Amino acid sequence: MQVIETVSRLQSLADTERASGRRIALVPTMGALHPGHLALVEAARERADRVWVSIFVNPTQFNDPADLDGYPRQLEADLDRCRECGVDVAFCPSVEEMYPAGSVTTVQVGELGESLCGASRPGHFDGVTTIVTKLLLASRPHVAVFGEKDYQQLAVIRAMARDLDFGVEIVGVATVREADGVALSSRNVRLTPEARSQARALVRALDAAESAVGAGEGDTRRILKMVSDEIAKAPLARVDYAEMRDPHSLKPSPPELAGAALLALAVFFPASDSDSTGGESVRLIDNRVLVPSGSSTQQEP
Repeated sequence: MQVIETVSRLQSLADTERASGRRIALVPTMGALHPGHLALVEAARERADRVWVSIFVNPTQFNDPADLDGYPRQLEADLDRCRECGVDVAFCPSVEEMYPAGSVTTVQVGELGESLCGASRPGHFDGVTTIVTKLLLASRPHVAVFGEKDYQQLAVIRAMARDLDFGVEIVGVATVREADGVALSSRNVRLTPEARSQARALVRALDAAESAVGAGEGDTRRILKMVSDEIAKAPLARVDYAEMRDPHSLKPSPPELAGAALLALAVFFPASDSDSTGGESVRLIDNRVLVPSGSSTQQEP
């Protein structure tokens, strides 16, 4: 496995691979790799001859300095995992490499990135779209693979790639979950033991809403009340948002469901006292597309 730290060297390798007729798949990550990331690697392997993984904690998508400081960093362990699963290239640039002095250009997607996580984390998606643009230009892949746990992020990146004619296939991979149903996340390790136990409330809320919609419930307010009641059973949970949205446009769902709806959740839980942020909160997200009986099952954002 090659470990590359500069954009110019990665671009040169991409040109060589493309000239040889080989397809490149990129899996962008911020490190702290877990089985969810490895599922992305496997999906990439199915679609390309070469699998590249980027490992870069992007400072421009954090609006909370404590969150950035506390984000887990374990580069050597991440590289070992990449080697074990047959990654061909690990791109591990510095902040200075990705954002040279004097950088002023950003990429924005407007309304699609202003709700949900965009509303509670101002500037977040400007940071996401800017760094993904830079990673795509650096690696020149044929396909890039992202997880559906970050549903809004996937929708934003798909729109950006389409609107700016990147010519890159954007692939979404289903959320990978732990044994108790909690979505795998690099942030899970920062939870207190009690908070980690209570985090199960998110998947219980998703399950309850899915069952209700499957049984014919179509009133958005009643569904969200059910979700709120389920999360309230976890006393450490503090809801950032619990909303129902159109799975494609991310606009608010109508009062009475007329088709599939995205149920998106973001909930804060206490961080471990031993965490470097000194006990700040950990923000977990999860989602599910709810499909009423007889409606289309298309879920792609």
